[in-house]
Amino acid sequence: MNGRSGAGQRGDFEPLSAKGDTEITLTFGDNRHASTVFGQYDHNLAKIERRLGIVAAANGNHVTLKGGVSSVDQARRTLERLYSRAAAGNAISLGEVDGALEETLLQGSLFPDDADVEPHGFEEIRTRKRPSVRARNNAQSVYLRALKKFELVFAEGPAGTGKTWLAVGHAVSLLEQGVVERIVLSRPAVEAGERLGFLPGDMREKVDPYLRPIYDALHDFMDARMVERGMQTGMIEVAPLAFMRGRTLSNACVLLDEAQNATTMQMKMFLTRLGEGSRMIVNGDPSQTDLPTGQRSGLNQAVQLLRQIEGVGHVKFLEGDVVRHDLVRRIVDAYGKAERDPAMFPAERK
Repeated sequence: MNGRSGAGQRGDFEPLSAKGDTEITLTFGDNRHASTVFGQYDHNLAKIERRLGIVAAANGNHVTLKGGVSSVDQARRTLERLYSRAAAGNAISLGEVDGALEETLLQGSLFPDDADVEPHGFEEIRTRKRPSVRARNNAQSVYLRALKKFELVFAEGPAGTGKTWLAVGHAVSLLEQGVVERIVLSRPAVEAGERLGFLPGDMREKVDPYLRPIYDALHDFMDARMVERGMQTGMIEVAPLAFMRGRTLSNACVLLDEAQNATTMQMKMFLTRLGEGSRMIVNGDPSQTDLPTGQRSGLNQAVQLLRQIEGVGHVKFLEGDVVRHDLVRRIVDAYGKAERDPAMFPAERK
């Protein structure tokens, strides 16, 4: 392959019609990596086709792109970026494709006149289990940048935007780098509109159902045996918010998840646990508060009160930042529109 090592060979842009369409062919040096980029049955290419409105036809380690000049150029940069990641040993999922598309879109808006200029790109985190986890959109990149910069970070936004997952990954990376000595993970033990009644077992077994998303994220970033060892030694502590009172959390990364279900007093209590050498992350979705009617969410008040304080970061995710699944993004968007237009749901009869 001619050109840059490990990247696609850039084809010449050839106008196809008066509409300004073009066709280029990229050639990748390694068939295995090219196959990883294209995806099983070329489903990664199909996603790029749908997002950019182009036609992409793969043949071995070649791919031909047809469409509008700007769309084809973005597809080229996206595929070259994905090939570099595949060559580095990273798996290429549909989420990675989404992230690369967002990244190249940002690149194009920053450097519209020079497609060869490579921007800094989205932020990433690294752990021993996952050598590289890159933000999939600009909001996630801003979030990771805030986590690295501020001692206290508030993150608001709908489900599926990656708030909890990235926060746990960042906490694990800080622990492995020796920046902190332990991780403390917490969330309010509030049922989501249900009454579960008495739960059997010891304290850990009682709170496990509430903390399952955090456990899942931990296992994504750490080996299972390391998670279990960390919990046994106290290096990783998982506890409901009510058990935080009276403690000082020093040299720790402390995460409060589902913070929209913390009361005003609970939030004040939690924030004042911050000790020397610690980092604190507070995540929540204001649209999914399960507190009793009339009780104010401590997350909303804390964000308003502390927004201008030095050392405090605030990141807000929107409906379009959902990365869990394309359908989840559309569901969240539909509910968001309904909340902004109460007429869509007439009041229920009592």
